[in-house]
Parts: sequence; C-alpha cells; structure tokens
Amino acid sequence: MLKVNEIFYSIQGESTHAGLPCVFVRLTYCNLRCVYCDTEYAFYEGKDMEIEEIISEVGKFDCKLVEITGGEPLMQEEVHTLMKSLCDMGYELMIETGGSLPIQNIDKRVKVIMDIKTPFSKMEKKNRYENFEHLKTTDEVKFVIGSREDYDWSKKIIEKYELTKKVKQVLFSPVFDQIENIQLAEWILEDRLNVRFQLQMHKYIWHPETRGV
Repeated sequence: MLKVNEIFYSIQGESTHAGLPCVFVRLTYCNLRCVYCDTEYAFYEGKDMEIEEIISEVGKFDCKLVEITGGEPLMQEEVHTLMKSLCDMGYELMIETGGSLPIQNIDKRVKVIMDIKTPFSKMEKKNRYENFEHLKTTDEVKFVIGSREDYDWSKKIIEKYELTKKVKQVLFSPVFDQIENIQLAEWILEDRLNVRFQLQMHKYIWHPETRGV
C-alpha cells in the first residue's frame, strides 16, 4: 500500500528524457521544505492505493517511460516493491529523489535523478553526500540554482565528488522566476562547465501552477 498524490500522463519536463511522453506517479509526503517547492500539495494530500492498482493505472497510458516522484518518494518503504514490479514488467523507470534519504536499496534497473539541495533551498544541510557512492553511470544529478552563490557552490560539489565522471549527466536548472535563464546559461558557458542546462519544460507548455502535467 502506498499513499499516492496523483498519477498522470504528460511530457517529461526535465532530465535527459525531457520532451518525451511519460507517466508520472507522484507519491505523498516529503521530509524537506525547500523554499522554491512547487508541489507543496504533495506533502499531505493523497489516497491509499495497492501496488497492483497503481500498476493498473500506469498501464492505461500505454507508455513505457515512467517516473516516480513526490514529495519524496523514498519516504514510503513500499516504493521499492512498486519499482521492482514495474522493472520486471519492462518499464523504463526513473525515480526523482531529494538526496536526503539513502538510495543504495533502489533497484539497480531504476535510473535515479538525485536533486542536490543548494544553499538557496534552505535545505542544504539535509544533503546525504554518502549517496554519491551509490550512483550509477545511468543516473543523473540535478542542481536547482537560485543565485550566483548556488552556482559557485554547485561547481565545488561537482569537482569535489567528481560527479561528471560518476553519472550520465549533471543537470543545472534555474529556480523558476528567481534568476534569468540567460544568466545561468552565460555562467555555464563562461566556465565551460560540463553540465546540461535545463528548463522545467512543462512550466512553459502549461501554466506554471497547473497540476497533473
């Protein structure tokens, strides 16, 4: 049994899969309170669903790309059962996690998108840096940048932990409506930084506060 906030079919807005149709399973609860959070409704809202019921809902969209997100999906232990079941069924599965909870027990077939919390988020102290030891070459690491301080801090973390050598892609996203997209892009180009600049594509396709996209 899992507490599920919503299950929906949309365009993947982030990661190296950006632009592709994807089924999203958003789970309820989060142990973090980032200042820029855009899914506060997932902190508590949701309904209890059996694993089989969730899989049935996912199957209705006839799409093999699935992302489990939140909130913080690793707060519910049964998420591991769901992930194993979806992988066994041949789904290409991703999980987006805030990086504050252990990732070593995630099924190795799952692509982990780990969000490292920058100073602007006010959740920097919650980062679990030992998770870096368990990242795979198919995984991705995301930094949400809200200021020049965030950018410089992120560069140091990438260098210290050699993240560009560990994972498939390091992602830099500007905090929506906080810094100019062009500003972050120019910083990356000036430093010839080996990261992928990304926007939250869904916020440009639909209204930024639209749910279920």
